[in-house]
Amino acid sequence: MYYFIVNPNADCGWGEYVWKKTKAQLEAGGVEYEAYLTEVPGDARAYAEALTKGRRDPIIIAVVGGDGTMNEVLDGLNFGGPVTLGYIPAGAGNDLARSLKLPRRPSRCLRKILHPKYHRLLDYGVATYGDDAAHHKRFMISSGIGLDAAVCHEILYTKLRRGLRRVGLGRFCYLLLGLWQLLAARPVKGYILMDGDRKVEFNYIYQVSAHIHPYEAGGYKFAPGADCSDGHLTVCVISQSDKRKVASLLLGTFLHGGRRCRGVRTFECRECRIVTERPLAVHVDGESCQHRTSLELRCIEKKIRMIV
Repeated sequence: MYYFIVNPNADCGWGEYVWKKTKAQLEAGGVEYEAYLTEVPGDARAYAEALTKGRRDPIIIAVVGGDGTMNEVLDGLNFGGPVTLGYIPAGAGNDLARSLKLPRRPSRCLRKILHPKYHRLLDYGVATYGDDAAHHKRFMISSGIGLDAAVCHEILYTKLRRGLRRVGLGRFCYLLLGLWQLLAARPVKGYILMDGDRKVEFNYIYQVSAHIHPYEAGGYKFAPGADCSDGHLTVCVISQSDKRKVASLLLGTFLHGGRRCRGVRTFECRECRIVTERPLAVHVDGESCQHRTSLELRCIEKKIRMIV
């Protein structure tokens, strides 16, 4: 039995199209499956929790949607029994699929799920934030504070992405909103405390992000050296006194995403605490966590079993 958690609203309705094709392929092959379609944010988390809570026998859950849908599924999983994840990307960014080199065609992804040859054990992260560290949320790809989080928050509510998606320019949405947010952004003082004993201070923080995978925001390779199975976070800091250099950095990352980003300082650690003088936007896998002055992040090593 295969269990599918499907977000038909992913990427302005592209998820529904992908699911229709996938469903037809499943039924043509006589595959036994159950499907759970999300309607509102939080549904994927609830479905994942219901499917795995108290379960001890193996289960295969296939996710049809974007990185946000996969994040919700991860956040809802109970790891009491063997859980294997499959993924059919149908989102706007698909950074997880890009990192794992999954096929672009949904039919090929489904064949991998039904006839798996390779599995990979992946790390995931845990973000802790809020008053008295009251909120905990897992992340598959990245979590951050500052400019990238402000852009992620804006993307959730803007109509720009839908318009650009219709003309095949959806990837430009992050760049345009990033430059727009940068105009209003003010750098802030702060520090990072890594593994409890390594403290680095900065005077002009625009963004701090911690990565499990190299990409975020639809193909922007802020952390080229990130390894999703090494038990470490790759922490990237954009700290510049000259805002023009930050704009140049965003453009350079967009145009030359495969290169190591000049102007970005990177660190490796198992856990870190980010503290800023002033509240900044926070995101977890592109989902807004409002504005905070501190964010704690840690890596959980090789806990996710993924069909690749």
